Amino acid sequence: MNEGRSTIEIESVPLEHLARALRATRPFAETPIEAVNGVDSVDRVTARAGSTLLESGDPQRWYWVVLEGEIRADRPEAGQDPVTVGFARAGEGFGEVTLLTGKPNSPFTIVTTQDSLLLRFNEASFWSLLACCPSLRNVVLADMTARLRAHQQEALHREKLISLGTLAAGLMHELNNPGTAAKRAASQLRENLMQLQKLSLRMSDQPKSAEQLECIRGLLEHALSGCKMAAMSSVDQADAEESMGQWLADAGVENAYSIAPILVAMRYDRHELECARAYFDQPAFSDALNWLGALASSVWLVCSIEDSIARVSELVMAVKKFAYDERSQSRELDVHESLQSTLTMLGHKMRVKQIETVKCFSAAPSKIQTRGTALSQVWTNLIDNAVDASPAQGKVEIATWNEPEFLVVSVTDHGEGIPAEVLPRIFDAFFTTKPQGKGTGLGLEIAHRIVTQKFGGKIDVASQPGQTRFTVRLPLGQSNPPPPAESPAL
Repeated sequence: MNEGRSTIEIESVPLEHLARALRATRPFAETPIEAVNGVDSVDRVTARAGSTLLESGDPQRWYWVVLEGEIRADRPEAGQDPVTVGFARAGEGFGEVTLLTGKPNSPFTIVTTQDSLLLRFNEASFWSLLACCPSLRNVVLADMTARLRAHQQEALHREKLISLGTLAAGLMHELNNPGTAAKRAASQLRENLMQLQKLSLRMSDQPKSAEQLECIRGLLEHALSGCKMAAMSSVDQADAEESMGQWLADAGVENAYSIAPILVAMRYDRHELECARAYFDQPAFSDALNWLGALASSVWLVCSIEDSIARVSELVMAVKKFAYDERSQSRELDVHESLQSTLTMLGHKMRVKQIETVKCFSAAPSKIQTRGTALSQVWTNLIDNAVDASPAQGKVEIATWNEPEFLVVSVTDHGEGIPAEVLPRIFDAFFTTKPQGKGTGLGLEIAHRIVTQKFGGKIDVASQPGQTRFTVRLPLGQSNPPPPAESPAL
């Protein structure tokens, strides 16, 4: 008869006619044929090389013994070539694992690599053999144990490869944001340096008094004093920028409302700038303030580049050492400053889409214990997704508040929303609703893993057309606990 893809001959043969052939095999080596009860006949299978005895998913109802030739078991892989998991050669049996574990179908495709001669026992005959023949039973159970152990080792190896692949894919995803931010900051810094050069040449034409030099020195020292940006709610920041811009405009400063935001962000106030207004005439005062704005902007851009490169370095280190963040020294982190830093890095992307950022920083206290830059990854992923989901000239809202024992952060966009049918899968690795090539499906999985495993917190999502809100709850007053050993952190 014909079975599979190639000609396979099958005939039913009385078991007693196969006594000599069976004694030459490992399962029946110590089992005389007269000791076998309940098995009168067996199928003798003759198959040419390349014949398929079983397809993956076919019902598995037989225990096989190879008399001649060689058999190969392949496991199919979606979108890839099959993976060879083992061989059975002359004198060996196979098929016991599926029968003993109760699996109805074969997980493997069974193919002959040589012209082969086999015997196959149906399920009833297999159980009769186990019941009547202790030595055969011992061999079958030993084979099953060895195959399960090999399968577990292979599964562990595959899991490690998947984990490494996830880490590598996650690294590429995470490197994109700081890398892009550093590139954009460097481009803007080049323009600032050209502006500084023009203003410096213009200002150098006028001799400076001791008071003017002292004033400029103080403003310069402030600009170079550090990289901390002012973390304010949207209303407070808008009020401060409007007040600063109006004051500059009233003083006749060119580009008043353009340089006001950076002066506010770098924590300048009008009292510090009064010296320049007092000691410079109006044209010189305008040049001095534009020079200060370009300088402060350049310092801020350098800080942004440093922050981006530091994040890249820590991400690379985190892949080299799975537990890098947990081994580093614990420190106190102001969540408001962490959010502000992330907004700074993503600022250009928001400006391109003309996205309005509304901040409501109400949490007090706003500090938690942490290690490394894991939270920055969470904010980056959530805010970046919110920007992507928002329509042009849309709005992203970021709020913080306190609940008993928790510091809460929410990120809200007003895009189309997440369909209800996919919402339960939103934190699954490699699942994305973005068009092909636009997303890896790892950002939210990484954020979920960091919040729940590294901090013992919670992350939830609620979505409807026109509004999607991610809410992160971080425990207050404790260091982030280490993740489970089987789940290495990024």
